[in-house]
Amino acid sequence: MSTINTKCPQVSDIFHFPIAPSPTSAIRYLATKCINRHRVHGWLMPWGSNRCQQVNSFDEPLAKTLDANDIVFAVHIPLPNTQMSPWFQFMLAVLQFDIAFKMINQIEEDVIITIDAGLAHRDDLKSEWTTAHHSVEQRPLRCTFSVPKTYENEGRFYHCDPIPIMQLGSVAHKYFLINLRLPVNDTVNVGIGEIKDINLVGIHQNGGFTKVWISMKTVFTPWIFVTSVWYWHRIGLLARPPVLLEKVILALGVSMTILNVPVEWLSLGCDWTWMLLLEDAQQGVFYATLFCFWIIFCGEHLMDQSQRNRLSAYWWQVGLVMFGSSILLVFDLSERTILTTVPHINKITFILVAGTSVCLYFLSLCGMVRCVFRNIGGKIQQLPAMSEARRLRYKVCPAQFHI
Repeated sequence: MSTINTKCPQVSDIFHFPIAPSPTSAIRYLATKCINRHRVHGWLMPWGSNRCQQVNSFDEPLAKTLDANDIVFAVHIPLPNTQMSPWFQFMLAVLQFDIAFKMINQIEEDVIITIDAGLAHRDDLKSEWTTAHHSVEQRPLRCTFSVPKTYENEGRFYHCDPIPIMQLGSVAHKYFLINLRLPVNDTVNVGIGEIKDINLVGIHQNGGFTKVWISMKTVFTPWIFVTSVWYWHRIGLLARPPVLLEKVILALGVSMTILNVPVEWLSLGCDWTWMLLLEDAQQGVFYATLFCFWIIFCGEHLMDQSQRNRLSAYWWQVGLVMFGSSILLVFDLSERTILTTVPHINKITFILVAGTSVCLYFLSLCGMVRCVFRNIGGKIQQLPAMSEARRLRYKVCPAQFHI
């Protein structure tokens, strides 16, 4: 269970297909308030022949006889008479709390809400539910109240930030059931206000968009691969060994091929929950290679540089890229709950360290670009005094850099 993930643009995004639908859909579900007096272990259905005993409002007489621990909020995904599909690729669940203002039960500052969450799935409406995940999650509850906190404004609702609660890397089943419980004792879920309802927003990728997306990647990946092979073959025909810049261009082509490999085809028949992590790794490899290419491309155009054509000349810039990429990888692993042996990861620290690396990298890149332009300007002024061969070389390099 982790936070939302967004899909970064890929090389095929430059082409527009008017037949493609919007990338994602968001559906709001109102959680059903089920009664579970005896804390029976099992899955509570919000509707259907086996639906739970429920209350519509906590203001009902029956609800006033219940303890907070007797209530289970149940959500069935999708809505009745519909079903999920592997073409949806991923599913994200976000909670939205409806909390009424009460003078004697206000939301405290920096309060943490504890959620006992369970997820089950099945592939037909008659079979038993299979438990997929169960965990107790803690999330910060951030709410604001736009009017004065007086008795006259009791009953008005707080405006609370959405709380991400669940993310699936694949949608391999047709039906999902989410049961949520807010356990209450002397230290847990104290100062969270008077909760009236819980809305769950389910976000998934549209099947039509997935079909167009995978089709485009399937078409473009062989083109990129063949182009990279042809390029390296042409380099091999030269009478000299490949230079560093040519090697980096090949690495960029390989990383672009890896980025666009349509691995989504495999997820259609398998319940691979790590697909989002794989897509993040593909993007990470491409962007790390692209950042290294920019640095080396600028450095190789410093025409008086004595250490050209050596990767060691860019050790600290490339090292920054690798270090920042490693930090973001660890952060992504923690977000996907892969690093279960490191439960107290300070994610803000990871972001700050990675952000510092990115800033240092771009400062270095800007400095190199400035040096290249200054160097080019100086060489252009010296062109009349150069030999014909040397003049031709110094004319080609500035043209390449400007392009």
